[in-house]
Amino acid sequence: MVAKQYFNTEVKNAKWIKEGRGAGHGDSYLSWLTARDLASRGRSQRIFGHKSLITHHLLSDLELAVFIILVWRTTTTDIREQFPLHPEDT
Repeated sequence: MVAKQYFNTEVKNAKWIKEGRGAGHGDSYLSWLTARDLASRGRSQRIFGHKSLITHHLLSDLELAVFIILVWRTTTTDIREQFPLHPEDT
């Protein structure tokens, strides 16, 4: 069985920007990539954040570990995962 390939295109980026992905704060934040966007042999999780009141899409066990640490910190006010890096800035 061949795994689905992930290709990022300008058309896909424009569609996601129009959907509001990668923007917002707190409970209005939408993740740029979701667990469904990538076909992976690895492990991904969708976890509800009680501080942010949204479902977080974590694409690895390392992201999950950092998320758990941030949730338990009293100084954490907002958690945003999978935000886009703009090509002109990078």
